[in-house]
Amino acid sequence: MSTIDLMNKNIKAAIVGPTGYTGLYLIQLLLRHPHAELSYLASHREVLPNMADEYPQLLGLTDKENLQCKPIDAQAIAKEADVAFLALPHKAAMAYAPKLLAAGLTVIDLSADYRLQSQALYEAVYQTPHEDPKHLADAVYGLPELFRDQIKVNSDTPQLIANPGCYPTAAALAITPLIIAGLAKKEGIIINAASGTTGAGKSPSALLHFPEQNESYFAYGEIGSHRHTPEIDQTLSTMTGEDIQTLFVPHLLPTDRGILESIYLDPTDKSITQAQLDKVLAEAYANEPFVRLRDTPPNIKHVRDTNFCDICVKLTPQGKIIVFSAIDNMIKGASGQAIQNMNRIFGLAETTGLI
Repeated sequence: MSTIDLMNKNIKAAIVGPTGYTGLYLIQLLLRHPHAELSYLASHREVLPNMADEYPQLLGLTDKENLQCKPIDAQAIAKEADVAFLALPHKAAMAYAPKLLAAGLTVIDLSADYRLQSQALYEAVYQTPHEDPKHLADAVYGLPELFRDQIKVNSDTPQLIANPGCYPTAAALAITPLIIAGLAKKEGIIINAASGTTGAGKSPSALLHFPEQNESYFAYGEIGSHRHTPEIDQTLSTMTGEDIQTLFVPHLLPTDRGILESIYLDPTDKSITQAQLDKVLAEAYANEPFVRLRDTPPNIKHVRDTNFCDICVKLTPQGKIIVFSAIDNMIKGASGQAIQNMNRIFGLAETTGLI
């Protein structure tokens, strides 16, 4: 990938697998981005869809012909794009990433196929062989606030960015500074999380049927062994240099979007104060435009349609630390963070097109 002169040329972006929710929000974000253009939509469906038919809310935002999907052809995509977003399901992305990288494209993968550094761990969690261990070893975990230096700017070689999961994004941003500063213990971390139903994807299921979801709230998945747990633990362990294992329990909210996590930690010392907790987070995120620190627990309504992560920390009278973290699972938890990564790769301010 060569450096792009953004004074004279926009970033040309392709989306592979745009028919899911992350694809929809990528399209919307790219269409309003001042230095990017949607250049290729690729689908593996036998009958190639037009995204204006798939999502009528896209009508009028661009010419309908621009929303027509084409076949997934790495060479054809490379002729039309500088970067390819993989908005494919888990286990499908790794079938296409190698060809796109070989064609010279930078790839930002929104699935989980390249998030876990260990091939054995991936195969244990997702119960399938990893078909691309070479690129798994080279993938960069694309959480800019914590791994910015690993995301290369204007690189002459294609990069593979593993866009983080939504739950792990909210958790890592909330917890990491407190552990690094030595204020919170690495043991006994409990993450009580809740997400809107878009986090489960677009495919219908009995669990997501409206009568089951409406006025409902429940924990789901294998309690204590949800597939996002290894990703959370990996990030925290990488940042601290020590093995950290959390207890993560997800819940499903009767709403379409938003994540709220209430995270419980033990202080390393009984003398730790609220002022110390506030100071550590303030210093950690002083120059991070997408992290907003709040004095009161955040509301998912206040992060909807934004790339912000809202965080609040409280020291309870019982001597516990509780960190609240809220994001829009479709934006900071997926498509918005992917655009943030794209902006950095091409030398733009990370906020471009997002604020």
